[in-house]
Amino acid sequence: MTVSDDRFFDGLPHFAQFEGVADAQNYRPLPDDWVVATADIVNSTAAITAGRYKTVNMAGASVISAILNAAGRRDLPFVFGGDGALVAAPSVLREKIRAALSAVQAWVGDELDLRMRAAIIPIDHIRAKGLDVRVARFQASDQVSYAMFAGGGASWAEAEMKAGRYTIEPALAGTRPDLSGLSCRWDPIAARNGEIVSIIAVPRSTSKQRAFESLVTDIIALVGNEARGGHPVPDGGPSLGFPPPGLDVEARAAAPRGPRRILRKVGILAQVVLLRMADTFNWKLGRFDPKLYRSDVVENTDFRKFDDGLKMTVDVDREVFASVEARLRRAEIDGVCDYGLHRQDSALMTCIVATPLQRDHVHFVDGAAGGYAMAALNLKAKLAA
Repeated sequence: MTVSDDRFFDGLPHFAQFEGVADAQNYRPLPDDWVVATADIVNSTAAITAGRYKTVNMAGASVISAILNAAGRRDLPFVFGGDGALVAAPSVLREKIRAALSAVQAWVGDELDLRMRAAIIPIDHIRAKGLDVRVARFQASDQVSYAMFAGGGASWAEAEMKAGRYTIEPALAGTRPDLSGLSCRWDPIAARNGEIVSIIAVPRSTSKQRAFESLVTDIIALVGNEARGGHPVPDGGPSLGFPPPGLDVEARAAAPRGPRRILRKVGILAQVVLLRMADTFNWKLGRFDPKLYRSDVVENTDFRKFDDGLKMTVDVDREVFASVEARLRRAEIDGVCDYGLHRQDSALMTCIVATPLQRDHVHFVDGAAGGYAMAALNLKAKLAA
C-alpha cells in the first residue's frame, strides 16, 4: 500500500458548498486494497416505536467511535445512518476493525438490549459486481470534513450484511469496545421553522444519473430557501438540560457496571454544571471557551450527506416541505428516484468528542421520532407496493 493510499481521505480535494455532492468530479474511488465495515440495529423500528431512538442513535454512532479508536486515527471515511454506520479503511486495519465490531455488538446487546449485525466487505468484491465505492470530501467547517459516498457499493455492502453474508460475529458477553469520546448530552432540538424532516432520495437507474444529479441540486436549493439552509441546530447550539437526557447511555459507553460507572455519571453531571455556569456568566474554563465550542458544534454538525443517495435532516416550514415533496414526487413519477420522508417535531444529536480542547469534534443529527430509519422504512414500503 502506498502512503497516499493509506492517507486517502486527507489527500482528497475538498469542496465547501454542499451542492458539490451532485458533481461526480468531486468523487474518487477508494483504493483497491481497502474494506468497508458496516453495521446496523436489527429491527430498529421496534425500538423506535418504544421511544428508544436516542439509544438507537447512540448504538449507530458507537460503530464509528469504536472503529476510529481501535484504528488510532480519525482520518477514515465514515457515514452515520441513524441506526447504523459505515466506515472505510485500509485492509491492514481489518483485524482491528473486526475486533471493534465484535466488541460493539456485544456491548449493544449487554448494555442497550439491542441486537446489532455487522460485516466487513473487501472493495474488490464490490467492484467484481460492477459497482464501486467513490468518496468525496465535504468541508463542513474549517475543522471538520465529512465523507460522501457514491457508486452503489456502500448500498450493496449493506444489503449483503442484511442477507447474512460477510458476517462479523459478536464477541463474548461482557466484552467492551473503546468508546472514548462518545456522548449524547444535548437536549432534543425543537423545530423552529415548522417540522424536522428526514429525507432520503436514491437513484432508480444509472441511465438517469444526470437527471438524479439535477434533482439533488434542486432539493438542496429548495431547502436553501429556508433560514440557514434548513439547519436544524440553532445558532447558539442546542440547550443543555440537567440532568442531560443521555446521561445513562453515555455512562454505559464509558464504564462497566459498578463504582466506575457511578463516578463517570458524577463526572458528567459536574461537567454539565460547569458548562451551564460558564454559559450563564460568560466564563472561560482555562483553555476551554464555551461560546467557541457551541459555535463549532453548530458548524461541525452532519445534518446532510450523500450515501449512494441524498440524506438530509432539516428544519423547514410547510411551504418549503411542500415544494420538496412535489419535486421528489415528480422525479419518482419520471423514474429518476425513489424517496422516503419522515416528519417529526424535533431532532437529536449524538457526538464524538475526542477532547473539548480540540475543535474537530463531530456531531450527528437525526430526527427525534425515527428520522432516517423511518424514512428508509417509508421508502421500502413504497418499493414493496
